[in-house]
Amino acid sequence: MDIYSSKLSPALDIGAGLYLLFIAVLSVVGNLLVIVMAIKRSSSMKPPELLSVNLAVTDLGAAVAMYPLAVASAWSHHWVGGDSTCVYYGLVGFFFGMASIMTLTVMAIVRFIVSLSLRSPEEKISRRKVKILCVWTWLYALFWALFPILGWGRYGPEPFGLSCSLAWGEMKGDGFSFVISIFCFNLVIPTVIIICCYSGIALKLYLTYRNSINDRNQIPNVVKIHRRLLIIAVLISVGFIGCWAPYGMVSLWSVFRDSAAIPPEVSLLPCMFAKSATVYNPLIYYSFSKSFKREVKQLGWLCGGSNACHASNNIADNGIYMVSHETAAKVARPSGSTFQGNGESLTLG
Repeated sequence: MDIYSSKLSPALDIGAGLYLLFIAVLSVVGNLLVIVMAIKRSSSMKPPELLSVNLAVTDLGAAVAMYPLAVASAWSHHWVGGDSTCVYYGLVGFFFGMASIMTLTVMAIVRFIVSLSLRSPEEKISRRKVKILCVWTWLYALFWALFPILGWGRYGPEPFGLSCSLAWGEMKGDGFSFVISIFCFNLVIPTVIIICCYSGIALKLYLTYRNSINDRNQIPNVVKIHRRLLIIAVLISVGFIGCWAPYGMVSLWSVFRDSAAIPPEVSLLPCMFAKSATVYNPLIYYSFSKSFKREVKQLGWLCGGSNACHASNNIADNGIYMVSHETAAKVARPSGSTFQGNGESLTLG
């Protein structure tokens, strides 16, 4: 039996290919916009925002390195390239997936550190430290992705035959310890850290809001900024974990039970859903960040080269991914001072 032949109907193969092509285009365009926006305002970009760029690079890398091969295989009704491309596809997918979840985890930790003193103008984390953290996410992902190549775990085709990943159904014996390890260190622990950090930020915002209401009966602008960015960060994390959770459950079923009991069409769905994780982040930025939406619209190729098209270098406008120390400094004022922003006068106590 050819393990790389499609177990799906020809019509479903074509449909899966079209879906992956659509996801690939959206992912490439969206994440390129995030990277282009970061480059255009690199001089005013704050250290924590590098993590958002790092996340865009992981999503873009996955779309470019993986999806063309998956589309070609779907339309060929057979995995293209055999064992070598299967190992390549599994390794690259695992690598970018680990880099993404670790970046999200580091983002949560950094946001929590920044939120510890919302009104302090002092720098909580330097650009150098953030760069080191970005490098660490890639090295950590490479560390885990190489284990199946070295013999701990293995890569293989998915049950439906048109994708490759970790060979979950073949790791019931020697590879079982690898499965438990990756779920503990790369899913459970990061998820717990993300939940704890964002819960801590939400509690901090609530306490700041309550104290401000008691003191001045006003909502500080810094609370509004952090609240909006908290929503963006939580949506990004929930989107990624939510996309991969169904795939994780099916994978665990394959390890503990017989993967052949799952119909190919059923095993296809969580895999396709997980691949959509590379699309959501730019859509979230565009939907919830006014400055990101404005700068995208200001790109010259979107507005016909009008003189009005320019990227804002205003620090307050550009804090779209993370609140940094300088953004906080703009909204933090000594007791009794008044901050004019967002069309309203806010007195900060």
